Amino acid sequence: MSNRPQLAPYASRPEQSRGRRYPEEVPRFRSEYQRDRDRIVHCSAFRRLEYKTQVFVNHEGDMFRTRLTHSIEVAQIGRTMSRILGLNEDLVEAIALAHDLGHTPFGHAGQDVLNECMQHFGGFEHNLQSLRVVDELEEKYANFPGLNLTFETREGILKHCQRDKAKALGELGQRFLANTQPGLEAQLANLADEIAYNHHDIDDGLRAGLITVEQLLDVALFRAQYDEVQRLYPDISGRRLVHEITRRMIDVQVTNLVTTTQANIERESPASADEVRALGCSLVSYGDQVTAYNLELKRFLRHNLYRHYRVMRMTGKAGRVIRDLFGVFLETPSLMPPEQLQAARLLEAQQGESGRARAVADYIAGMTDRFAILEHGRLFDPAALT
Repeated sequence: MSNRPQLAPYASRPEQSRGRRYPEEVPRFRSEYQRDRDRIVHCSAFRRLEYKTQVFVNHEGDMFRTRLTHSIEVAQIGRTMSRILGLNEDLVEAIALAHDLGHTPFGHAGQDVLNECMQHFGGFEHNLQSLRVVDELEEKYANFPGLNLTFETREGILKHCQRDKAKALGELGQRFLANTQPGLEAQLANLADEIAYNHHDIDDGLRAGLITVEQLLDVALFRAQYDEVQRLYPDISGRRLVHEITRRMIDVQVTNLVTTTQANIERESPASADEVRALGCSLVSYGDQVTAYNLELKRFLRHNLYRHYRVMRMTGKAGRVIRDLFGVFLETPSLMPPEQLQAARLLEAQQGESGRARAVADYIAGMTDRFAILEHGRLFDPAALT
């Protein structure tokens, strides 16, 4: 007998899914969302997340978070909250594990530079690229391109989308045109992502010596938990102190998110997932105090960690790698491996130079940090002969 709680009326149900782009038989021993999760875990893009970093370039050290460990942390936080709220845990997990599949090497710096390179060719946005990975780029199945995921998982992957691009996405893009919401599982995975990256960036920043506990004492949420930990464990220090504080910070946010969301759901009383989608406001949210705490924390990280001169040096070098690779491959596609060259020629035949540029962006976005560095060396270092 399953020990999973019964789904709430407003949860997404696999038997009521809006389906897949290419019809398939119903799985015998799994739900549709379990099948989605399993396909994501087994895909090539998911494995490459192990060597794509959050803040630090992969070779900077083995102890820092990668996109893979980040995605697992998001899934853990999301599953915990979804179970409390009576939502579909498998769908939340699938969205969490897939949400960064389209991220470039070198974190957000890589995305920003690739977007600059693609500004005349439709731009680059990692949420849309994650969707492109699961819809088109993965090559696993005989009957269809991509992973052929359910509408609900794809809906959760696409957190943001500009209106002009949403028009080309059919039903999936409709919510960005109508100002409605995705299902609660998608809303929850989005904030689980925020909780995870805020707190592991604190941990990684402290580990790297880029920020200090003393600096963080000016952040209200950190200070409150620091004072409580010092009261309970006056002799604690080092890694144990940091972990005790950050886990309590996560607990404060998760608890507030769950209780506030429960109140929002009770107020709106949605009877189905589609009624959730029809609302003009998100039901998954923090209370005002925790929202203010989060804003302060994000500002601290932006000014003290993401703009730290050592991080800026790393991201500056990473940006040059991306620009160089994009420029040389766009000008001379034959320098790409045969598979990528074939894709570039096909897209160029269909869309002209924009298609060629998109194929180049697909190739670069799929690289790991270390592969991008190696590929750059092969192309631009005279001493690298292979």
